[in-house]
Amino acid sequence: MKTILQKTIGFFINSIGMFFPKLAARMALFLFTKPLKGRPDEKQSDFLDTAFREELSFNNMPIMTYRWLGKKQTVLLAHGWESNSARWKELITNLKQKGFGVVALDAPAHGRSGSNRFNAIMYSEFIKVVSDRFEPNIIIGHSVGGMASAYFQYKYQKEHVQKMILLGAPSEFTDVLKRYTNMLGYSKRVKKHLNSMIKERFGDYPEAFSTATYSEHITSKGLIIHDKKDNIIPYNDALLIKTKYKNSMLVSTEGYGHSLATEEVSNYIYDFIDN
Repeated sequence: MKTILQKTIGFFINSIGMFFPKLAARMALFLFTKPLKGRPDEKQSDFLDTAFREELSFNNMPIMTYRWLGKKQTVLLAHGWESNSARWKELITNLKQKGFGVVALDAPAHGRSGSNRFNAIMYSEFIKVVSDRFEPNIIIGHSVGGMASAYFQYKYQKEHVQKMILLGAPSEFTDVLKRYTNMLGYSKRVKKHLNSMIKERFGDYPEAFSTATYSEHITSKGLIIHDKKDNIIPYNDALLIKTKYKNSMLVSTEGYGHSLATEEVSNYIYDFIDN
């Protein structure tokens, strides 16, 4: 059923693209940047309400943050696509028990943060605002949250960020975009205009956005964790990032998928931040 819907949407946008390619590209970009879920449910809200909540802002868009106090270093958590800060519940609980301070933020168009669109560049600016407020020593980013965190540190080079952990993070934006356009079956005409629209909106073509390239300029100690059977972000992305991120180590898992929400992965994280 999902495949049929995807093909129908792709056919519709390709048909528009035959006569109005820019309109088709805008529609394709809209679908690419519009999450369909990510708001907290009742159970998630109950957990998030145990935190000190503070709303910050970027360009008049609210950024919701959640803070749990601790005497040790501060850990900043950045979730991935169609998720929210509650995805870190088990990790937050254990970090609190170990005495760490924890700050989590909801991404643009996710959780209780503002905007009705999402992109990793905007997310990195949200992270910058939160970083300026709480000065975290460690950043943990899952999936596109890892990409946004890497871009943030590459761009701003914050000295208080001593360690970075990238969980299932994508490397090349071109690959992410290709998987999306192939899934919808967009025509070459629509793809061409979509690339041009990305250049227009974000200042560069898709190939310029690369976690591996950003990591080459990051001096913070890094830990990359990626599952070999990740069916969302291929394992090869981790290898690309590791090649460029000189001050990092790679932990490869097998069978945990993209979420990496397991006790073993958490133990790798604790060992890394404790040493």
